[in-house]
Amino acid sequence: MARSDRLFRLLDALRRLPAPVTAARLALETEVSERTLYRDIETLRAGGALIDGAPGYGYTLTEDPALPPQMFTRLEVEALVLGLAEVRMAGDPALVQAAEAALAKITATLPERVQRQAIHAVHQTYRFDRRPPAPAALALIRQACWDEVVVEISYTHKVGAQSTRRIWPLSVVFLDRTLMLLAWCCMRQGFRKFHLHQIAEAKATDDSFRPRRVPMLREFLQDMRREGQARRGALGAPPP
Repeated sequence: MARSDRLFRLLDALRRLPAPVTAARLALETEVSERTLYRDIETLRAGGALIDGAPGYGYTLTEDPALPPQMFTRLEVEALVLGLAEVRMAGDPALVQAAEAALAKITATLPERVQRQAIHAVHQTYRFDRRPPAPAALALIRQACWDEVVVEISYTHKVGAQSTRRIWPLSVVFLDRTLMLLAWCCMRQGFRKFHLHQIAEAKATDDSFRPRRVPMLREFLQDMRREGQARRGALGAPPP
């Protein structure tokens, strides 16, 4: 591994691993001896990196604009291109535009060699069975999730019956053929899943449920995992 690549890899490890990071863990991440690791730490410090710590105590990186930028590996570039292509195929117009802008920004900041990898990525995505167009309420519900405000919806059930609900929107899930909204239903006083394409109307209110979205979403997902495990257990299927 080239020394410059190794230093970028060391910076990446310092950024993503829980601090303080031991020298042994950093040496393992960068595939060098601890003696070489100590020299690399000093090299980064000499280049302006703010790294606190010492042998035996672990190291902590303080982010600073003067630090060299992170560099993507070729496989990371493939993952980014593939993921953004999927968003362009499945998202609403705002998400599609955001994905195109994100890819352009990322590509513009890459060195020429890595730019070519992004432009001529090996992986591509295509779906013969396209999802229906994104529902009109998607942008409003996405914003309501971020703002943590109550939403009033008119919902059409599979049997054709309609109901009006007040919900706390938690997350939008992209499934194979539809979009699902995970939410807390104020009427049922419980977690519910709503098909976005069956929401006829949606209106954001001034009522807030902040700051409960993240813990409630975590609880909802845990419940879903428990239900899935119970279902697999009843069928005699091995755990994933």
